[in-house]
Amino acid sequence: MSVIVELVNESAEPAVPSQAEFEGWSDAVLKELKQSEQAFELGIRLVSENESAELNQNFRNKQGPTNVLSFTYSDILPEAQQNLLGDLAICSQVVIREAQEQHKTAQAHWAHMTIHGMLHLLGHDHQDDIQAESMETLECNILLKLGYPQPYKEV
Repeated sequence: MSVIVELVNESAEPAVPSQAEFEGWSDAVLKELKQSEQAFELGIRLVSENESAELNQNFRNKQGPTNVLSFTYSDILPEAQQNLLGDLAICSQVVIREAQEQHKTAQAHWAHMTIHGMLHLLGHDHQDDIQAESMETLECNILLKLGYPQPYKEV
């Protein structure tokens, strides 16, 4: 594994992926981006809707919970070691609800949200159409290689 995940489940949701699954999905991102030679560390905190809403308000100035938020260590600690990727705050309830609404398996959506968050930590964004298309293409390529369906197709 290229990614060591420290997983904390504060969401009160018992049906969540394992640390090994999060590490596998994260590692797939590094392999796709050809950055898998070095060992990286990643924090994943599974949060409640209340905590997600609070983080979303405090850090993005947006109301309500969201599926995944990415926090790079270099944003707060410029001298942070290069192998420290950052933290993902994933709202378990939002991910599970979105999977049901989008007629996806929960596992596929967990993988997608982890990959999406990892790409943000590695500098990818979707602020404009060109960035969004590039990031979505990366997400789709990684998910397809892992055996998951394309996440952006209309149902």
